[in-house]
Amino acid sequence: MKYLISGGGTGGHIFPAIAIAQALEQADPQAEFLFVGAEGKMEMQKVPEAGYRIEGLPIAGFNRKSLLKNWKLPFKIWASMSKARKIIRDFQPDAAIGVGGYASGVAVKMANMMKIPALVHEQNSYAGKTNQILGKSVDKVCVAYPNMQRFFPANKIVLTGNPIRKDLLQKSDKRAEAFDFYGFDPNKKTIFLTGGSLGARSLNESVLPFVEELQKQEVQVLWQAGKLYIKEFEPLAQKYPNLKIQAFIQRMDLAYAMADMVIARAGALTLSELCENGKAAILVPSPNVAEDHQTANAKALTEQKAALWLADAEAREKLIPQALELLQNETDIQKLGEAAKGLAKPQAAQEIAQEVLKLIK
Repeated sequence: MKYLISGGGTGGHIFPAIAIAQALEQADPQAEFLFVGAEGKMEMQKVPEAGYRIEGLPIAGFNRKSLLKNWKLPFKIWASMSKARKIIRDFQPDAAIGVGGYASGVAVKMANMMKIPALVHEQNSYAGKTNQILGKSVDKVCVAYPNMQRFFPANKIVLTGNPIRKDLLQKSDKRAEAFDFYGFDPNKKTIFLTGGSLGARSLNESVLPFVEELQKQEVQVLWQAGKLYIKEFEPLAQKYPNLKIQAFIQRMDLAYAMADMVIARAGALTLSELCENGKAAILVPSPNVAEDHQTANAKALTEQKAALWLADAEAREKLIPQALELLQNETDIQKLGEAAKGLAKPQAAQEIAQEVLKLIK
């Protein structure tokens, strides 16, 4: 069978797409895949690195801040629709899968128009515009959160959870390996702070006033400052040996294994990883995302007592004091971690793959 998989723009779309492809490959060893992404976006690099072929569309999103910058958008959509039609005609997929992002809207809509069975996967608790539009016409909608009927037809919804990377599903105890890899002391409390691959200024700046206090309390911090901020914050690690500051975390599995608690944004993929690893977390939703969907994601976890959350505007003043307070309470850390683990869906990719196969049969 041949499968067209489209979406991207962020790791939150790309990594689930790759996980779905891997699950389909397990179920259908003869499977052929073609990914469709947006030219110049990170999927054009990440998908080939995972061993899959990808085609790029000249698509771009709607610029909400400057309406004048959208004048080329109709031409880009037309060119992308035309290219998507040719890609689909040449590849002849048996099914199309969309995971969100600009390219997904064009590619899956075109597949739908060409009578190819189609499915979309929505990672967030507040559905993205692309998936909301596609949900009206595709055959199935796989979701990560309950109560998504306000966005999609109820008869199309299947609750699967979010697929995550294979290395984070391995169950062996990696804690000793993790401390050795990162050069931290296993007898000291450890925080994993991540603002994602680009970084988050408010999270980074929340640490600055409290570096002395962190050292005084002998708390270690694995700190993903992100590539936009690494030069600004990396020098701190020379003065404070309890800080390991990196642009990108190469071994995310070891970062989670080592952490007593996590501080992070509230993207869908991050939350799925936290749940799978059963980690206590303080979430700081990004205010710079469409429909404020990260706050909705964070609330979905906190309502289940599976995380704490703090508004971005309060992070600089309150985040580290709250984290230090939590670290002193083993019972709360354990309860949060257990509640998060209870929400994990480790078979998400396999369940989505089965829904795709049902469409073909």
